[in-house]
Amino acid sequence: MPILTADSSFLLVVDFQARLMPAIDHGADAVANARRLLDAAALFAVPVLFTEQNPDGLGATVPELAGGHPVFHKMTFDAVRTPGFLDRIPADREIVVAGCETHVCVLQTVLGLLDAGRRVQVVSDAVGSRRPDNKAAGLHRMERHGAGTVTTEMAVFEWLGSAEHPRFREAIRLIK
Repeated sequence: MPILTADSSFLLVVDFQARLMPAIDHGADAVANARRLLDAAALFAVPVLFTEQNPDGLGATVPELAGGHPVFHKMTFDAVRTPGFLDRIPADREIVVAGCETHVCVLQTVLGLLDAGRRVQVVSDAVGSRRPDNKAAGLHRMERHGAGTVTTEMAVFEWLGSAEHPRFREAIRLIK
């Protein structure tokens, strides 16, 4: 289905880690949009999974996003290569991906998910890299291999579906 729905989505938040984020171009914006996605996921009961790359080296997830969700630790850049990862993501869900770095762990994980037959949407304003050209190249490569691209607002409005949704006002507050 080309439109995201809350009951068929799964939010994957990749490697928003304390020691990495200060180096990310417009990292605060990516974190803020990931926070909006997490809040929207809570409104619409979208399941969430975080990954952390080498947490001993890169630290834990940034405090703005941490807490309350399962975290999958990995050493591989492609989380799919770590045993047990795919078992954590229902096969019938569209995987909505936010994270860092776009051209490394996000890219390799998305390509791994696509190779495993999963449907993926990358949230372009909730991913980041140290350099803008690497972010752009990562997004382009993921799209070329079959990932869709959405923005935070697109995901929230698609999960919302209608102005008649009982959580409409709460959802609108997330994006204003």
